[in-house]
Amino acid sequence: GGAGFIGSHVVRRMVTHYPNYHIINLDALTYAGNLENLRDIESAPNYTFVKGDICDLPFLDELFGTHEPDAVIHLAAESHVDRSIHDPLAFVQTNVIGTAALLNAARKSWNGNYEGKRFYHVSTDEVYGSLGEEGFFYETTAYDPRSPYSASKAASDHLVRAFWHTYH
Repeated sequence: GGAGFIGSHVVRRMVTHYPNYHIINLDALTYAGNLENLRDIESAPNYTFVKGDICDLPFLDELFGTHEPDAVIHLAAESHVDRSIHDPLAFVQTNVIGTAALLNAARKSWNGNYEGKRFYHVSTDEVYGSLGEEGFFYETTAYDPRSPYSASKAASDHLVRAFWHTYH
């Protein structure tokens, strides 16, 4: 998800501020991804763009086998509440199944050696539902998703937590 609005900013920052890291940007380039967002860094020596789908298990295994990343920043997602109301299964496919596939590819690639490895999952405040009278969410706020989008992101959050507890 590194060619979307938020992802492109994260990728650009990583490429420009961490020249000793090689940044692999995986994006399916759907409605939200646009390589024009990254034109200024496309030739950077520490940057590689790969077009692909996080739901494609053989592709992910090959990608992890080729590049052997020691960290993942997971920004890929179907987004926008209105879109999720019209096509909820696309959100479950990418946000839930895709997250599970990416987690599993990392787990297999890292083969039980998780020291120095990181999997960062980017979520949304939508998992907490509507703001209450106070207008704030807290770390103790219970999940209360109210749309297929927020439910799919809440499910992906729980998968990430479950993988952490299970595999460390």
